Amino acid sequence: MQEFFEDNENAEDDLYEHHRFEIAKGQQALRIDKFLMNVIENTTRSKIQKAADSENIFVNDVAVKSNYKVKPGDVVRVMLEHPPYEHLLKGENIPLDIVYEDDQVIVVNKPAGMVVHPGHGNYSGTLVNALAYHFDNLPMNSSERPGLVHRIDKDTSGLLVVAKTEDAMLHLTSQFAAKTSEREYFAIVWGNIEEDEGTIEGNIDRHPINRMQMHVFPEGEQGKPAITHFKVLERFGYVTVVSCQLETGRTHQIRVHMKYIGHTLFNDERYGGDKILKGTTFTKYKQFVDNCFKTLPRQALHARTLGFEHPKTGEFLRFTSDIPEDMLQCIEKWRNYSKAVQFDEEQ
Repeated sequence: MQEFFEDNENAEDDLYEHHRFEIAKGQQALRIDKFLMNVIENTTRSKIQKAADSENIFVNDVAVKSNYKVKPGDVVRVMLEHPPYEHLLKGENIPLDIVYEDDQVIVVNKPAGMVVHPGHGNYSGTLVNALAYHFDNLPMNSSERPGLVHRIDKDTSGLLVVAKTEDAMLHLTSQFAAKTSEREYFAIVWGNIEEDEGTIEGNIDRHPINRMQMHVFPEGEQGKPAITHFKVLERFGYVTVVSCQLETGRTHQIRVHMKYIGHTLFNDERYGGDKILKGTTFTKYKQFVDNCFKTLPRQALHARTLGFEHPKTGEFLRFTSDIPEDMLQCIEKWRNYSKAVQFDEEQ
């Protein structure tokens, strides 16, 4: 192995890091091509194997072949000859729904379907591409993304704050880290939540097998601490409308926490919410749910309220975004259905 390393000690020269993964505790031995297939979106196994054959995949700074088996503690990096496309940022004239703007911050209402920043498979059409077109000299965050203080998932709609100055970036980032910002989400979840309100706690990290998912590790030995407070807004028997208040901001936090307590988000494909998880086996019910899926073709999650202390004035600002029409229509369908079912039962 030492001889192999010496032969390849300059293999990383003139290469650019495109992906980096630290293998978590509990990861079973798995071929690296299969592992990368699980964690990199919009790629193919043949592309990964070609990268390995070209000595572009490194584990602990040593180039490896596609049959190498990853183990806990490994640091995996995919290195290519060109810079990541997300670093070659181009401004695009994409309309923005700006809720608020001054010389320090911008508050944007992001539509469902828009990716927040460029990444593998999504190099254009993102919120950052739009920001780069409409605003000059936005400060870079720690990931070299202009203006971004936080993010929400592609198919989640709602509010984000963007920093316009270095001071604003530092101030807002500190608030999010200190948990003094306010973030409330509106969601539809499967099942009837019996409690009127509650708190979900559990460390969140990558799923040990399905690396495209996050997973709750309740014992706290792995992952980052995560806390979600929820309150029931309306019940329809088979689904529940809830408000979720974030105390922390982990990747997929609400989505994975709600699944953890047995109430997966409605139509959340990645976490299995695009299947009928509660209800009857009647054909009419299945047709009704399919119609709801068509009405709301994404996970039922909206970043409704955003609050933070203004980085310059110190005033606490709070913004609220209207519930999107697709979610409202879906809720109305469930509201009418639950009334009809209740009426039938009473007969």
